[in-house]
Amino acid sequence: MEIISKIAIITGASRGVGAAISAVLTTKGATVYGLARSKDDLLSLQAKCGEYFIPVPIDITDQKAIYAWVANTFTDQHSPDILINNAGTGYFAKIDKLSLEQWHSMINTNLNGLYYITSQIVPFMKRNRDTCHIINMGSILGKTARSEGAAYCLTKYGIQGFSESLFRELRSDKIKVSCVNPGSIATDFFLDSGIEQNNNMIHPADLADLLVQILETPDNLLIDEITLRPLIPKR
Repeated sequence: MEIISKIAIITGASRGVGAAISAVLTTKGATVYGLARSKDDLLSLQAKCGEYFIPVPIDITDQKAIYAWVANTFTDQHSPDILINNAGTGYFAKIDKLSLEQWHSMINTNLNGLYYITSQIVPFMKRNRDTCHIINMGSILGKTARSEGAAYCLTKYGIQGFSESLFRELRSDKIKVSCVNPGSIATDFFLDSGIEQNNNMIHPADLADLLVQILETPDNLLIDEITLRPLIPKR
């Protein structure tokens, strides 16, 4: 895929990997709709990325808002070529200590939100004459597990299965589906579980560069799944 002039949607765009991939794609000439709840963070990112970045303050778990935004934003003459499902949340605790609110937050963001946006974007991609690409951000914890991560692992295993089924469903429509499963990333994502970021972790900018390489593969080449880890994860 040639990224220049493409239209991309990135969920969880305001920080971390989402902000990093937004910056790279706009630099390459793509128009990026960045979705996140924090309007202030999105506006700050727009100031860095420029006019090709379009901030969309929205909650990915709000089904009605997502459906309305897609319907009001896209047409067959202006439709997305790239969808990066990056939004995610995680809490780590013993199963009898995990709150119901935390459980629902992970299910709603990591799984329901994934469905809401993807189900509305796919029809536009099916009518697109060019090859389109959906990238779902999974996790190494969608392939293995860790103590006190049963609920989070459930959602990431779900993303793995969702992606595997979806790529088989959509490949004949010239829609690529890739599941990216990173290990620990140098963000504040895991702070609540006592894991602090360090420079040996995967850097968001490096992961963003990898995502661009996946997007830029030849149209007839599909990377359906990729797992990456820091070489030496601890200091």
